[in-house]
Amino acid sequence: MRPRHLALAVALAAVWGFNFVVMQTGLKHYPPLTYAALRFLLAAFPAVLVAGGPRVPWRWVLATGASLGVAQYGLLLLGMRAGMPAGLTSLVLQVQAVFTALFATTLLGERLGRRRIIGTAVAFGGLGLIAADVTARSGAIPFGAFLLCVGAAAGWGLGNVATRRAAPPDSLRFMVWVSAVSAPPLLALALVTEGPSSLGSFTAEGVGAVLYTAFLSTLGGFAVWGWLLARYDASVVAPYSLLVPVFGITSAALFTGEPISLLTVAAGALILAGLLFANARPRTVLTPPPVPASR
Repeated sequence: MRPRHLALAVALAAVWGFNFVVMQTGLKHYPPLTYAALRFLLAAFPAVLVAGGPRVPWRWVLATGASLGVAQYGLLLLGMRAGMPAGLTSLVLQVQAVFTALFATTLLGERLGRRRIIGTAVAFGGLGLIAADVTARSGAIPFGAFLLCVGAAAGWGLGNVATRRAAPPDSLRFMVWVSAVSAPPLLALALVTEGPSSLGSFTAEGVGAVLYTAFLSTLGGFAVWGWLLARYDASVVAPYSLLVPVFGITSAALFTGEPISLLTVAAGALILAGLLFANARPRTVLTPPPVPASR
């Protein structure tokens, strides 16, 4: 990867990592489902008016919106509102790669292989350490909030499988339409469970948090991600997403004072190591050409 493209990939991971601190700030001003609805509403409009059709079957747009939009972000923000800290949330969500592998096996018939099975087991071991850490800090972090974030990771995994089946030729256009179909059900759920008054909060900090999440993290982030994937193999680009929890935990510690425990560090190391091992390409052993027999 060229140096400027490498810098772009790292900057994108920083934007996505810092997004967890931004969401935690936004949740001070908006209830979780309202915040999620506003995020996708702004990401979709007015872009959807000029983007053209999604260029994939609508069933995959709806499936991705239900899993990636409604389930993932609804559960994620509910978990953070219930007490899950930003940095730890950014780490737990990385287990989406494990759920993606499991769902791809059961729903798409893909084969895991021994390397992915071992890597998945290691990553789940890291998730177990986080569960132990949350249990030990039960006074500060409700276990239910942790389970909501695990559910969000599972929703992300389903969304990845739906996106894989859709195979959109334009990832940004696809994301615009996914946002468009995600916003109405989230808005309906927000109105029913949180009330219409939740939409009337217009503070500079709250609006700024929604704008950052909608435009920088969602539209800008996926535009850059798609641009990089169009120029490099997925195996080259994908590992940079593992920097997201590094930036998430670091920014949470700097801006919110979130403590970093030894268990969190150990869990992060296990999760990232497991994912790297599972997605690494095995070395190709070059067999030397046979020596011709002497005549």
